[in-house]
Amino acid sequence: MRKYERPLSEHLAARGPKRLLALDGGGIRGIFTLQYLKRLETMLRERYDDESLLLCDYFDLIGGTSTGSIIAAGLAFGNDVDFLIGQYNELGQQIFGESKQKRGLFGLFAPKFSKTNLRRSLEKHFNASLGSDAVKTGLMVMCRRADTGSPWALHNVPTGKYYSAPPGANWIANKDFLVKNLISASAAAPTYFEPEEIEVGINPDGSPETGIFVDGGISPFNNPALQLLMLATLEGYGLTWPMGQDRIQLTSIGTAFRPVTLKSTKGSPLVHAVTNLTGLMDDCDALSRTVLQWLGHSPTAVSIDSELGDLQGDTVGDDKHLTYLRYNITLEHRWMLSELGISRPDDQWKHLAAMDEPANLRALAELGKQSAEAQLLPEHFTAAFDLVLPGV
Repeated sequence: MRKYERPLSEHLAARGPKRLLALDGGGIRGIFTLQYLKRLETMLRERYDDESLLLCDYFDLIGGTSTGSIIAAGLAFGNDVDFLIGQYNELGQQIFGESKQKRGLFGLFAPKFSKTNLRRSLEKHFNASLGSDAVKTGLMVMCRRADTGSPWALHNVPTGKYYSAPPGANWIANKDFLVKNLISASAAAPTYFEPEEIEVGINPDGSPETGIFVDGGISPFNNPALQLLMLATLEGYGLTWPMGQDRIQLTSIGTAFRPVTLKSTKGSPLVHAVTNLTGLMDDCDALSRTVLQWLGHSPTAVSIDSELGDLQGDTVGDDKHLTYLRYNITLEHRWMLSELGISRPDDQWKHLAAMDEPANLRALAELGKQSAEAQLLPEHFTAAFDLVLPGV
């Protein structure tokens, strides 16, 4: 047993400060996220003088959307980051390297990619129920149920309303969903993969009720940080962890952001529609970050816009209600030059923003390593949230 290993019940029910980790969606760009996690894992192992420490020992609740759900589940299942980096590189090549014709009408009338290799990998690594002992800490997978038009945050909180089903219930309990199916649903990005069908209950005639699920990024929670905070604190979800600057630490990691703008009023309606839909996803991300910087004390706070600033002077009820850490970069020439001192033509940053290009894996990993070293600092993780040895 690892020195700082704790049972799930202690992560979720024990008193004391709580540590949350939220991981954005972003396709192949998840390799960028993993470099931040590698730096964080290394930093924490040095702090606690424990080479066996895993991020599932440190974080009490880990949540992700789409590619972020794959990484979140990998961490929650007790894997170290090096293992996940190796698996991610292999999976990225298998999924996106075997194109289902990335041209013509594919993506419009048929998915660009097959889910075969993704399902094979998920079967190998995540063939366990959400309520099983395989899940070492709190886990949330963000999906969207397309046939009812509702975001679904599937989680393993035993006190949650839908974690268990009473005798005779016509719905399937959260704890009984297979993690492999939930991840496949969360990653079912429209145009890239076909939707995921999951049995969710029983119809009045006794036949199975099947839900149609798509990528959680099609909800307001491609950046799942705000949803994760709500899961941790709102009464309806069953955890009701108390908020406070020294009680909740929320670490949120992006997948390298690239602004999407409409350059001309000319062009096809389809191009306009896709551009504006992507822009709406970016707006949801910006709103989440705005609310969290407003609610939280944030040593990583950035200016939301020229009017609002970084919101660190704004409070709700004369106080900050959590510690909020956000790490990401903007794949745009001026931002990269001013913030990280990296100068490249903007078309190179645009190329790196592709979510389905496995040739970018190495460059994204190197960029993530550089960015993490510059942004993720030990002093951000204060003593208020230090681990305590079990039993002490």
